[in-house]
Amino acid sequence: MTASTLGASPLGTPELDNGLVRTLRLGGARAAYEVKTYFRQGDSLFFTFLFPTVIFIIFAIAFGSSGNVGTAPDGSGGVTMAAYYLPGMVAAGVLLSGVQNLAIDIATERSDGTLKRLAGTPLPVLSYFLGKLGQVLITSLMQLALLLIVARVAFGVELPSDGEHWWTFIWVYLLGIATAAALGIGLSRLPRSGKSASAVIVPILLVLQFVSGVYIQFTMLPDWLQNVAGVFPLKWIAQGMRAAFLPESFAVAEAGGSWDLGTAALVLGVWLVAGVIVSVLTFRWNRKDA
Repeated sequence: MTASTLGASPLGTPELDNGLVRTLRLGGARAAYEVKTYFRQGDSLFFTFLFPTVIFIIFAIAFGSSGNVGTAPDGSGGVTMAAYYLPGMVAAGVLLSGVQNLAIDIATERSDGTLKRLAGTPLPVLSYFLGKLGQVLITSLMQLALLLIVARVAFGVELPSDGEHWWTFIWVYLLGIATAAALGIGLSRLPRSGKSASAVIVPILLVLQFVSGVYIQFTMLPDWLQNVAGVFPLKWIAQGMRAAFLPESFAVAEAGGSWDLGTAALVLGVWLVAGVIVSVLTFRWNRKDA
């Protein structure tokens, strides 16, 4: 055994470099490509990246004169309408960045032959998905930063000031974006073509936003609709974000009278596992009937 062999790093072995390291390297390169492509698409840029911030601005201005939400009988306390709508817009951004973005994007790539062409290249499937997930995480974080900056600078929204609330935000966000990405990959099999992808996916997500406490208070919905919405992950992402951004006194306005973060983690975890299983079982480089 030579000195050069003894001094070689395990990560530098040809076997590993041709396996995991190569897969990760190609995934990183694919993520950079996906991000560049994402920001070159005007429709995706508006309806996915800028949409939560635009809606937040509209709601904050339109309802800003309505006074604070959750004020005490003496008129003290409460939060501005901008602060009240911020958690819902953050949750909507997670949904759009993960589910809508990936479901439409992958369905389009399957329809226009991109996936079939990639199947003929050395690109591993894992690298392809690492690229997609990297794009989702990067663009989602940029979208989130933009939304929080606008909320703080333009509307004076107070962001969390303690580690506990920031920790709640971090784990809800990470679990939520992972779940949304897995579901987006799974739902990409639903549209029959790339042209119909938006028509199939967008209405589903729009309905979910209206029944999950994003645009209207969740407890204003009929009980049966609350029960239906409670099955889906967006309701719990929105509730988790309210726990992170709103005062503790707002917890009594939730369906169970508390933030119920344990149930939120459980529901999101179940949907994450289900999304991964569906994605693994259904993903193909090209349609079986193509």
